[in-house]
Amino acid sequence: MRRTLVLFVTLVVLWAIVAQLNHALTDLRVYLTVSSLFVVYAALTQPLRSGLAATLLGGLLCDAHMPIAPELPPLTFSLAHVHLLLFAAAHATLYHIRDRVPRDDTTSRVVIAVLANLALFLVFSPIEMSVHSTPSSAWPRLLHDLVWSQVFLAVIAPWFFALQTHALALAHVPQEQHA
Repeated sequence: MRRTLVLFVTLVVLWAIVAQLNHALTDLRVYLTVSSLFVVYAALTQPLRSGLAATLLGGLLCDAHMPIAPELPPLTFSLAHVHLLLFAAAHATLYHIRDRVPRDDTTSRVVIAVLANLALFLVFSPIEMSVHSTPSSAWPRLLHDLVWSQVFLAVIAPWFFALQTHALALAHVPQEQHA
């Protein structure tokens, strides 16, 4: 339980930083998405139960702050838990392949995070596009945001993985022993 709470607190810190940064970047019309950072560390390094619980809590946090268009009430329910479902699917996928990929060094975790962020972006974009009245006009903006998001993610991921590692150590949570 302590492991899950510590990981969730780090996800709240990440969410707050990215939310403030996105607010500051509104004049530049840039929106950063770092969805994979809510999933990768927990899926690659933590036991299934506590890692998945932290990921699901992170998904609920993102869903709670997702803007929903008031003029489209039928979509409200279908988009209500999109982060929760996508984060759970990403966590399950990464947890399933974690013994087949190098996961102990920061560089490989960053590469996995960038690839997972791309996958989450490609799955989430059509869902988001269903809300727009002219979906084709939004694609250039989405690609622009994807490029900036991937660069930002590659820069911030090592810091965030270290934050999670040190937060677990400060809370005296034992490391998982894996073969």
